[in-house]
Amino acid sequence: MEGFQMNRKSKSWVLLLTVVAALALIFPAFAKPTTANAASNDSSVSAIKKRGTIKIAVFQDLPPYGWVNKKGKLTGYDLALARQVAKDLGVKTKFVQVNANNRVDALNSNKVDIVLANFTVTDERKQVVDFAKPYMKVSVGVISPKSKPITKVSQLKGKDLIVTKGTTAENYFTAQQKDVNLQKYDSKTQQFNALKNGRGVALADDNSYLYAWVKNNPKYTVGIKSIGPKQYIAPAVKKGNKSLLTWTNKEITKLNKAKFFEKSYNSQLKPYFGSEVKASDIIITNK
Repeated sequence: MEGFQMNRKSKSWVLLLTVVAALALIFPAFAKPTTANAASNDSSVSAIKKRGTIKIAVFQDLPPYGWVNKKGKLTGYDLALARQVAKDLGVKTKFVQVNANNRVDALNSNKVDIVLANFTVTDERKQVVDFAKPYMKVSVGVISPKSKPITKVSQLKGKDLIVTKGTTAENYFTAQQKDVNLQKYDSKTQQFNALKNGRGVALADDNSYLYAWVKNNPKYTVGIKSIGPKQYIAPAVKKGNKSLLTWTNKEITKLNKAKFFEKSYNSQLKPYFGSEVKASDIIITNK
């Protein structure tokens, strides 16, 4: 009887192993988990060159960094960098519109190869994407109506502050200013419309383009010019994509030496800023 039981067990194990082997042939992903490095191969420099196109995540509603002008053309500071990156790679560009809260998802789902959408470097984001060398510096600012200016954080206690989801402004106020009520929106267009419609007493975002926005909307002011730590804007690639990360770091260094960012600031940003902003407040040199 005991021998019969051992035989039945052996047959069961053989059957189980046969089923597993068959599933592995039908569904290879079960047999070999996909790693970050393997997943990033489609966005390696060699793969991009072979494809002849680089997929770049950009904003399309954030002047002067990325927006559609009156002629229907995508333009801005980030777009100038994106086109230069493609040119130096010897490929065409495919721009993919993103919002602040789906930039990481766009990389992880392989919808884009690189993010050039005013992406601020943070410790949290470093856990899920790889940042190249920064090309711009920034901090959080707060705008409000000139008729009811917000000039210090204490004025925001218990009040509604407008932010975009997934931004450093949202992260800062969530972590450091818990007495402030946050109204969160999906896009830059939505957040600025909310401010105009009086849904909050103020709006917080990266100070550099808040300066540009108030220049075109003179009823508002940057009452708080800088809050929290100074931070940096950098290209981002999928975690583990060493090929594109290495190339992008060399590209940023090369462009800095050629004074690309200084020239781009003068053509893409300076016309949209007021006199209170200087090139040294925005661009980074010797990186």
